[in-house]
Amino acid sequence: LERFHARQLRVSPHVLGHSKAHVGRVVAELVRAAKAQGLQPGPLALSLRGDFVRIGSAYEQHKVRSPDCFDILVPLRLPPHLEPQPRSADGLGPCGAFVCGLRARDGWTRRCRPFAEGFCVELQGRSHLSSGLVLRWFQGHLQRCLGAVRYRLQERCRVSLSACPGHPPTLHILPCSDYVCCHISMAVRLTPAIPLGDSLYLTALPPEGPHGALAAEALWGLNASRQEQRLLGWLKEQAPASSCHLKCLQILKGLRDLRRHGLEEPFCSQWGRVLSSYLLKTALFSLLLQGPLEAWDERFLVERLEDLVLYLRDCLRKQVLMDFFLGNTSIPEAVALPRFLKEASPVNLLSAFDGPTLDLVAFQLISTWIQAPHIIRMYSSPRYLRPVP
Repeated sequence: LERFHARQLRVSPHVLGHSKAHVGRVVAELVRAAKAQGLQPGPLALSLRGDFVRIGSAYEQHKVRSPDCFDILVPLRLPPHLEPQPRSADGLGPCGAFVCGLRARDGWTRRCRPFAEGFCVELQGRSHLSSGLVLRWFQGHLQRCLGAVRYRLQERCRVSLSACPGHPPTLHILPCSDYVCCHISMAVRLTPAIPLGDSLYLTALPPEGPHGALAAEALWGLNASRQEQRLLGWLKEQAPASSCHLKCLQILKGLRDLRRHGLEEPFCSQWGRVLSSYLLKTALFSLLLQGPLEAWDERFLVERLEDLVLYLRDCLRKQVLMDFFLGNTSIPEAVALPRFLKEASPVNLLSAFDGPTLDLVAFQLISTWIQAPHIIRMYSSPRYLRPVP
């Protein structure tokens, strides 16, 4: 396991630092240009707030393999009079996720008709901000501003923007050969985000949804990445200097990706969806706070990794793994949570999957752990180490 982590999973801090700095400079240029070239002045326009928020594994010290993919939230500035409306209780939106609507106050759509017609849809007789329309505007706005950025950055790198309908746009960065010592092409997913305050954001839901396009377009998902980063920072302070909790997460992600090569569809896709990085991280958070953090010293790596695998297996068999931040009263007081999160209804992350699928994933998870040395040897050739789409 140590060799697997060192040779295949561990990201060079030097290369990661260069990549993060380069991504930060390029995104800052693009966001600055997009903010300066707003489509309409005034309080009733949709515009960028002017900053961006770094999220994801590359900024949380558990990135695996190569620092070539990054996630960034781009906060938007909205007109007033849009109220967040949690919708989990009425059955709208996908299972296993907290969803929220941004509902217009009574009479607001008449006073602000151009904005309402351009960015809102009707849901249950009320006007809601459409995540699909906002995402479409965001993609077009960034594409229009890319020319100025490309010109300013032409000596450093080549940049381009690609967009898939219903998904956030991706900024592709190819550094010039004589600019940085680490010549890695980078993909940066730029997600438009609606600020709720207290470093909490709403982002568009994935396009696939069982409740119809209209309902999905009127709903937003909750993003608590900043709270995750605060918790990880607190754990780093409280745990031993040689704590292995992030290494456990990296190894488990690595084993999950290797095991995928031996699975057939449709179970291969289900395996990846059930054992998503967010679900693995949630399981790690829950397990970390159940016992003394001293037990996560690096010399206990195998024991703690086995504990994490068994904890996940039990969750899969019981078909219950609750979102760590929604309505959780056992989070340490040192990790300040917004009131919105404290009062939110708890969400079971596994409720979107049926029992037989979760049982099969639990069986394969234990099998993967037992056969870990064999799986690492079998799938460690360059043929199998290509990035998973």
